[in-house]
Amino acid sequence: MSYTDKTLTCLDCSTSFTFSASEQEFFASKGFTNEPGRCPDCRAARKQQRGGGGGGYGGGGYQRQREMYPVICASCGTSTQVPFEPRNGRPVYCSDCYSKMKR
Repeated sequence: MSYTDKTLTCLDCSTSFTFSASEQEFFASKGFTNEPGRCPDCRAARKQQRGGGGGGYGGGGYQRQREMYPVICASCGTSTQVPFEPRNGRPVYCSDCYSKMKR
């Protein structure tokens, strides 16, 4: 299919922007059937508001803040936080000590 540049109007700021032939080809290769409703600046602003977008978590939905737990490193004694609840009797290490142990 042959594509030609199109001039579209942004839904947010009402400015005109060009939906280039190469962008149309890219959209088609990704399986997108709708034209963009926002100009590149408004798309970038919206993506920024939503936390940077997608990243492999299902495409831009709300991502829950990870709960962190305060601990003392079993190796160096530094106070740090880990993304899991420590269990009694199991040593927990700061990221520096943990990476040294993995080597």
